[in-house]
Amino acid sequence: MVDELLSDNEREEALREWWRDNWAWILGGIVLGIALLVGWNYWGTYQVKQAEAAAHLYGDVEAALLSGDSAKAEEALKTLTSQFDSSPYAAQARLAVAKLHTDAGRYTDAEALLRQVASGSKDKELADLAKLRVARLLIQQGKHDEAVKLLEPLTAGGFGAEAREIRGDALFAKGDREGARAEYAAALADTDAAIDRSMVELKLQDVGGVVPAAAAQGTP
Repeated sequence: MVDELLSDNEREEALREWWRDNWAWILGGIVLGIALLVGWNYWGTYQVKQAEAAAHLYGDVEAALLSGDSAKAEEALKTLTSQFDSSPYAAQARLAVAKLHTDAGRYTDAEALLRQVASGSKDKELADLAKLRVARLLIQQGKHDEAVKLLEPLTAGGFGAEAREIRGDALFAKGDREGARAEYAAALADTDAAIDRSMVELKLQDVGGVVPAAAAQGTP
């Protein structure tokens, strides 16, 4: 009986000693865990608030565009990009304002915005879309060779058919009918492409090409 009591005391003393040696580590781990949980929740809340703020500013850009107020749209875009330049809303807003400039014949201003999206957007699809629009602007400005070169990397991607069509437009504009025929035919060869097939077929025929039977029938 005495031996059992002594054994219990020894175990109790060992536990006390272990606690004296390790209490700081245990409490530190608990505090760290709580801090990480609080920090994670704070970061999630912060991200949501940032997204909401960016969306609100993008709404200001859209409202200005709907009213046709280019000056107000540019000011709203400036505010959005100064605060949330890396957000998807900034890229979308640049594309929208660039279209406004294009419609107004302000090609230089539109091109500058589109090139920012093309080179800076984290969304590859948006970046490629911006390159297509830059190429169209280059054609408008008579920079046909530059447009053709810009779209070369896109001819094998998801925007391949669109890139081929625009390259065909550039080559046709500079008088290269043979090159234009090749590009239009390549665009039509992609039967899954989101292009105006009837329009591209007309372009191909205008430069002396023959619409492939499969393309004319709308079958693969």
